[in-house]
Amino acid sequence: MNPQLAVMATIRGGVFTRADARACGYPDPDIDTLLETGGWRRIRPGTYTARRALTLVTDEVLHLRKVYRVLRSGGPAVFASHQSAAALHALPLWGLDLSRIHVSSPYGRGGCVGGVHRHIRDPVGPGIQVWNKLRMVSPARAIVEVAATAPGPPAVVLTEAALYAGLVTSRSLKRAVADHGNERAVKAISRAGLESASVAEARLRLILADAGLPAPSPLPPDLDPMDGDCSGTACAVDVTDALWFPDERTVIEFEPRIPFWCEATEPDDEEPAAPVSDPAAPDPIERCSISWKDLDDPRLVVDRVRAGFSRASRRTGIRQFDLARARF
Repeated sequence: MNPQLAVMATIRGGVFTRADARACGYPDPDIDTLLETGGWRRIRPGTYTARRALTLVTDEVLHLRKVYRVLRSGGPAVFASHQSAAALHALPLWGLDLSRIHVSSPYGRGGCVGGVHRHIRDPVGPGIQVWNKLRMVSPARAIVEVAATAPGPPAVVLTEAALYAGLVTSRSLKRAVADHGNERAVKAISRAGLESASVAEARLRLILADAGLPAPSPLPPDLDPMDGDCSGTACAVDVTDALWFPDERTVIEFEPRIPFWCEATEPDDEEPAAPVSDPAAPDPIERCSISWKDLDDPRLVVDRVRAGFSRASRRTGIRQFDLARARF
């Protein structure tokens, strides 16, 4: 499958039509050969998928396929919205309800019918775009619609992923909030930062912030002095990322699951490289490991991190004064 058809198939949930294949340079004899040899598989009349795409069908892929069918049959005034639009923009859908397809339209009956939730907007409003014949709301509007209706953590993660990818800016989000948001959306979007590079990291940072723990350093830790002792945590996990707390002399390692997408750019030779670590920072002396599964239990994560801070405090002989527990 050539790259152009692969991209088209991806945003349609892994499927494509014969017309799509023709538009990407496949003549009918080649299409028939691929179908006969099993390279492509027929999902329904006139709709195909690459055989390798059948090996993993997730809820996100199924949602995309349904969105494509609804938009194809819904008419020119039906636009994908909410998490359905976020899926078309290739944003992570962690924690979002994918059981319904969300569309916005200036006409019809509102509510959920046949698994399609129709939001009536007359007019549909700003933030509308058409890409490759797919009608959808803009990334900023999709994020605001999700933030106004979904739980807080998934909305924050979605916002951070879009900021990381460069699909939205603070200004475009403010405009979208003014047009389509509510207090819930304002709260969720205001919590989004630019530090996270994966869903796992965004979730971990939220858990630590909600528990009132200190913010990690923006610079990575120097892990050379570490002795590798995980103190009973899940060291067998393949951990490739970490948060560094220099005041607590502690490193929190985590699985960077579901990395955020960002268009690759060529480095500028004239621009100085960012320091890999802070040379003035103390050496890490404690670490704890957080797996993807651990993130489902915020209390466990907080207890493990606090235990790491306590071990570091005992080893250094320096005790942190906790104002919240001060007695008078």
